[in-house]
Amino acid sequence: MSAAPRTGRPPAPRGRLRRLLDRLSGPQDGQEPDRLPDHEEPTDCTRISDCGDRQIVKVTGTLRTVTLRPRAGVPALEAELFDGTAPLDVVWLGRRSIVGIEPGRGLTASGRICISQGRRVLFNPKYELRPLGQE
Repeated sequence: MSAAPRTGRPPAPRGRLRRLLDRLSGPQDGQEPDRLPDHEEPTDCTRISDCGDRQIVKVTGTLRTVTLRPRAGVPALEAELFDGTAPLDVVWLGRRSIVGIEPGRGLTASGRICISQGRRVLFNPKYELRPLGQE
């Protein structure tokens, strides 16, 4: 018996739930951009890859995932912001949901970055949602 030839592609998702999760957490056009287009990136924003620990920054990007994950028994809404250079975890403590915070939505956030478990995190930031259709 011979094995099926490999095509270099990962196997397709198997179930409805897996396909739904992939669709909700993945980019809308099927490909991740290396960077956001320059016309969408405000000039006063810092690239996430350039952000250091305890630095006050303003960053912009697209939300890739949004989850409810309690921290020390307190509800916390966590979202992963991606600007094409690196991911940033944005956490709103004490919140179960925020209207407009959803995967695929553009967001500009500002606050003090911290490094937690090797990842950049921004707690309770000031934020602006970009208008729909401009992501």
